[in-house]
Amino acid sequence: MAVQSQVPCPYDLHPSVAHIQAILANLERSSGRGLAAWVALARKEAPADLKGCAAWLRAQGLGGNQASLVAQRACAAHGHPFDDTPEGYLAAAPGYVDAQYAGRKAALRPLFEAVSALARSLGPDVKVCPCETIVPFYRHHVFAEVKPFASRLDLGLALGDPATVEDTSGRLKDTGGFRKKDRITHKLEITMEGDLEEALPWLRRAYERDAKA
Repeated sequence: MAVQSQVPCPYDLHPSVAHIQAILANLERSSGRGLAAWVALARKEAPADLKGCAAWLRAQGLGGNQASLVAQRACAAHGHPFDDTPEGYLAAAPGYVDAQYAGRKAALRPLFEAVSALARSLGPDVKVCPCETIVPFYRHHVFAEVKPFASRLDLGLALGDPATVEDTSGRLKDTGGFRKKDRITHKLEITMEGDLEEALPWLRRAYERDAKA
């Protein structure tokens, strides 16, 4: 019987997966129960709502991150069990992108692929890590992200204080993120491949800025 070869995932492991794995490893070590046991106990004895369940879990001695994760699973709240492992996330990541570029947005898929290739060209340490509604680009932190709309992509950029960013074209927009202490502080609207020439210097600036962040 022929052995089917697996196509490598074109995306990179999201940093949140390592964070969740650390929480899970510490959960059993510090409490004596693993995730499945805590979820079963919470469903049996804790309040059914997410906030109440998390509070009950903290009262049992769990830390804040531990309680939040167990409460998400126990209450079937937003959160993805397959993100608990690298294999699960990498299996799910292509589906995130497929869903973002389905239907009317399918025509934007080649433009998204071109933006991703441009980001990867900045250096071998660039990671492309899809989420459900956006695709962030990481170096040490998020330095850019892509979000599709009906007829364009928004390229978010971590450029810092708008007072230090001069854009003579007028196309670079302040998102208000700097004032809210978000990493993404600016955005460019991308509607065609010709826009990538203008985007490249800003992408590079965000990438290089993350080397010092």
